[in-house]
Amino acid sequence: MTTDPLLLTGEVDDATSRLLRTAASFDGADLAAASLLPGWTRGHVLAHLARNADGFVNLLTAARTGEPLPMYASPEARTTDIEAGAGRPPGEHLDDLRRTADRFTEAVAAMPVEAWAATVQTRRGPWPAALLVWGRLREIEVHHLDLAADYRPADWSEAFAHRLLHDVAAHHGDRPAPPSMVLRFDGSRHELVIGERAGAPVVAGPAPDLAAWLIGRDGGGALAVTPDGLLPTPPEWI
Repeated sequence: MTTDPLLLTGEVDDATSRLLRTAASFDGADLAAASLLPGWTRGHVLAHLARNADGFVNLLTAARTGEPLPMYASPEARTTDIEAGAGRPPGEHLDDLRRTADRFTEAVAAMPVEAWAATVQTRRGPWPAALLVWGRLREIEVHHLDLAADYRPADWSEAFAHRLLHDVAAHHGDRPAPPSMVLRFDGSRHELVIGERAGAPVVAGPAPDLAAWLIGRDGGGALAVTPDGLLPTPPEWI
């Protein structure tokens, strides 16, 4: 499962097209409706996705030029920009999403090969520039779910679902004292282990449902746990 930025650009384009189709279907009332994220409307989610694209452009520019550009001017500025954009009319949201997506595509195309080896400063710490395209893809696909607009984990590509599942399992496994569990994909002998394998429950199901459950976007209704009992509670995913 590659995170090679040059191999993922097509997936970002496809995910962006799906997002734009969903955004184009919203009227003002739709945008004011609640998203799956507490305290955020759909308008907040779309505003965040546009500003997130700008943030990734900043990081790509930093990797290309060596200038220490932050992803966002400050945490407060990020919040202010999202709040300011959340209540815009549908056409403005759509134009903003399109323009920022185009800027991201142009910033990726401008990257010389050697720039992908740089390290950039995200709002949660240093990150390899080579993972920035994966990071943007992950933002689009996860927040598309958050729009609560009939886009489901099953709509993710198989490659994305497996990549996200591995990514989140590694993230949870690095947390202090994570709950132990063995993740088993339906139709596969491949397993991912979080915590200690000995005595850990086995949680099985389709990769998209496992991944969505691990990031708190699904209650796990399609998953099976062995031995019988309640699903473990995954750590918070940010």
